[in-house]
Amino acid sequence: MNAPRPAASLRIHSASAVPTFLESETPGVRSVRTLTHYRDGIRQNKLERHQYAARLSSSASQATETDVTKGARWALGAGAALFSGCIPNPPGVQGVAGTAPAPSVFWAPPPQPAAQSPAPPPEIPPGLAARARELQLTDVLDIALRNNTSTAAAWADARSAAATYGAARGLYYPNLSVDVNATTLKTAATAGRVSVQQQLYGPTLNVSWLLFDFGGRSGSVTGAREALLAADWTHNAVIQSVVLNVEAAYFAYLATKALLAAQQISLKEAQTNLEAAEQRHRVGLATIADVLQAKTALSQVQLALETIEGTLQTTRGALALSMGLPANVPYDLEPPPDTMPPLGITDSLETLIERAVGQRPDLMAARAAARAAQARVAVARGAALPSLVVSGSTAETYFFNKPPSGNSYSATIGLQIPLFSGWSQIYDVRAASSAARAAEERRKGIEQQVIFQVFDSYYALRTASQRVRTSGDLLASATQSEQVSLGRYKAGAGSLLDLLTAQTALAGARAQVIQARFTWYTTLAQLAHDAGILGLDGRSPLHLQPDTTGGGPRGR
Repeated sequence: MNAPRPAASLRIHSASAVPTFLESETPGVRSVRTLTHYRDGIRQNKLERHQYAARLSSSASQATETDVTKGARWALGAGAALFSGCIPNPPGVQGVAGTAPAPSVFWAPPPQPAAQSPAPPPEIPPGLAARARELQLTDVLDIALRNNTSTAAAWADARSAAATYGAARGLYYPNLSVDVNATTLKTAATAGRVSVQQQLYGPTLNVSWLLFDFGGRSGSVTGAREALLAADWTHNAVIQSVVLNVEAAYFAYLATKALLAAQQISLKEAQTNLEAAEQRHRVGLATIADVLQAKTALSQVQLALETIEGTLQTTRGALALSMGLPANVPYDLEPPPDTMPPLGITDSLETLIERAVGQRPDLMAARAAARAAQARVAVARGAALPSLVVSGSTAETYFFNKPPSGNSYSATIGLQIPLFSGWSQIYDVRAASSAARAAEERRKGIEQQVIFQVFDSYYALRTASQRVRTSGDLLASATQSEQVSLGRYKAGAGSLLDLLTAQTALAGARAQVIQARFTWYTTLAQLAHDAGILGLDGRSPLHLQPDTTGGGPRGR
């Protein structure tokens, strides 16, 4: 925008102010008219000058605003571009990019520090290493309880809860503290007073003691005590769970070893059948079909044997893991006695349920946790009620380079009354009450679950006892059938198919006896665990019912 030209405008205004004389007017009138016209011209000139100055100022202001706006926009754009160029990528970590450069590319990790030598793995204790090839159940449980991390963690939790309980009991004692301060000060010389400079130091002994409150302190101590009891009961529950898991792995390994031995017997029988079929084929008493059937049966038995051998290594590694040992540690178990399990137990279901409800560790822990939650309600209520506190202090003050010293003391007894805190105390009480109700409901749920577990394990043991007897009868009949079929085949009166069928039934009967036997022991341990009476040595205090029939068949 071009600015106006003031010089030309002024000249125009000056010309318009020149007086004009009329020939017809008299000199006096003409003089008055001339003076009036001249004055009006001066006023008009001043007015136009002011209007011009205002237009000039407005034009300049608009020009300035336009320039400033353009400059601000340019500076803002340049700053944004510069700032966007300075924004870093996702922050790095340990000298490498924080993320992968693209979704389809691996993230390159930073160089890893040199690996420290790992701690040596747990081993069989020296006292048991001499008979590591003949470990008994008590030995296995001893090793497991020494090395198991779950029991160690539960024990550490219990010790932590014990320390917390000790700290909570400190609420009944006074609090003492000592402050030691050194001070230098200088006062200004004002109003005719002389400036003073002092250096002083000294100790201060402070004491405070909560004399009375409405249950907050006792609630804290009670809650800590119940939390300790819950941690101790949880530790016991973890130990029983570890014992149960070790027993289950122990009997699974023994059962697999027994199945392997039974399958090896079946393999020898299949080899004998093949040799007999080939011999009969050579003398013309059997066809090639009998030989092929015998070979097929032998291959099937061999395949099952290889499967059991692989399962044996798996169960062996699982037992080592339950003991807290590496899976490849060299060990073995002592062969169990070749005896049939008892017929059952004489304890009634109601007796076992009563014992479980009264002493099962996890249920006792839930009860203690519910009581601890109820104690926290008392703590929340006590925080909203008055408390009586006594406090005091005594101090000794020493001045540098000045022998005199001074002492002071104070004693206070006060009643602290909470008035208003944004209703937070009311909500704290409601929250604690709801948490207590939730803990109580969990306790009820665990109690119902415990009763069901005892019920389930009790009848599972009865079923296992019946399976032991039935499998014994099955083995006896299958053994007789196989003997008869073998005799008929050797005499030429029976077919190979009948013999193979009888031997397959016998192999299945052997497996049923083994599985029923070790399932009974595992179920007995489960019932003892569910009743809360499983011991550290794995033995069950249940009253067993002995087999008065002289025992069942053991197999060949």
